[in-house]
Amino acid sequence: MTEQQTLPVPAATESPARGQGTEPRPSPTLTLVASLLGFALILLDASVVNVALPSMGSDLGGGMSGLQWVVDAYTVTFAALLLSTGAFSDRIGASRAYAIGITLFTLASVACALAPGLGTLIGFRVVQGIAAAVVLPTTLALVRQAYADPAQRRRAVSLWAAGGTTASALGPVVGGALITAWDWRAIFLINLPLGLLALAFVSRSPHSARRAAPLDLPGQLTAVVALAGLAFAVIEEGTLALVALGVAVAALAAFLRIESRHPHPVVPLGLFRDRTVAVAVGAGSAISVAFYGMLFVFSLFFQQVRDQSALTAGLMFLPMTATVVGANVLSGRLANRYGPRPPMLAGQLISLAGLLLLLFVDKDTPLLLTAALLVPLSAGAGLALPPLTAAMMDAVPAERAGVAAGVLNAARQVSGGMGVAVFGALVADGFGSGLRTSLAISAALLAVTALATARLGKGQHRPRGGAEAA
Repeated sequence: MTEQQTLPVPAATESPARGQGTEPRPSPTLTLVASLLGFALILLDASVVNVALPSMGSDLGGGMSGLQWVVDAYTVTFAALLLSTGAFSDRIGASRAYAIGITLFTLASVACALAPGLGTLIGFRVVQGIAAAVVLPTTLALVRQAYADPAQRRRAVSLWAAGGTTASALGPVVGGALITAWDWRAIFLINLPLGLLALAFVSRSPHSARRAAPLDLPGQLTAVVALAGLAFAVIEEGTLALVALGVAVAALAAFLRIESRHPHPVVPLGLFRDRTVAVAVGAGSAISVAFYGMLFVFSLFFQQVRDQSALTAGLMFLPMTATVVGANVLSGRLANRYGPRPPMLAGQLISLAGLLLLLFVDKDTPLLLTAALLVPLSAGAGLALPPLTAAMMDAVPAERAGVAAGVLNAARQVSGGMGVAVFGALVADGFGSGLRTSLAISAALLAVTALATARLGKGQHRPRGGAEAA
């Protein structure tokens, strides 16, 4: 994921040091490095794969729908399971959940690299998504357990967030370099040494305590079925798409019924009665549709329409993704001074303006100009997302902050995956017209959420003292 995240933080605690306190306490830096590596791995994998899609298509075949599934098999699975993996982490302990998730992610990455066909690759991308959903909540939980002092913890969380953003920013460039030096399989094999290194660091960290955490298995199951059915309906064609749509609708109806009655739902529907929560989730989703959808479409544009190498395509995204880091820092300062609403609104409007400028891009537009025109989209996203998350956290009770953060991140992941699915189908029918339609859809969504943000009212949000960039 390119933008920084705010995640559910399980209330993990450290186990007593062995030897009845005679051994020195492990350095919290080891735990922080393990968390950074895990967070970077799963975000790198989300962005690095885009520049590899044309190479995968040439090697394995499968057409546009197959390439869409390479992306969405990971993101949809990741998003659906993110609703429950925080509770799973609590039940077995964050350090154990982290080790399980990283091990599974690393093994699945090797399997992806060795995949003999597109179907096998997509299957192991699903396994990667499961593992990533386990890893993501544990990374921040481990940071929280390692730093008891609030000031040190805030600095550690800032480093954690910056590490994730840097990994996402470098993803397309790293991917392009690896593909140029070898082929697309290298983008998965690089996860093997990184995963082993992450396991080595977490093995030196204190064990996390377990605690009881309720699970909503019926709600989680129906959420997975609904999202998978929706993805099938958008990506595939003909009778299969109609059947998948029917399954998605039935599963969604069952999900809503279960969530309205379950004592511990994965998605408390009452959250959305708060207007700020509804706007924050809607705006975050619209930004994800635009950002991830355009990352997918322009990866194909640079390589298939402009006939550029994977490395050149990756370099074209570097200004876009790197801008997020600076925008995050600026948004934190603006939110501290003016409250979250102004930078949240300004970010959406900047992204909207960027999308409108991209409407003029065609196969004759200079490459560097195209790269520059992608920057407002990412700058606006980086400006809007941290205060958007802060506004949502302010609007919910403290005991529901973790659940609310999980809902927001899951909604953003799902929206990004659906953006890839819809926009991939559009450009498959004609790249130029499909690109412009995709940009128009993204712009319309952001215009609606920007208007909703403007109507929230200045009095609903107060500046947050000492807020961090999310």
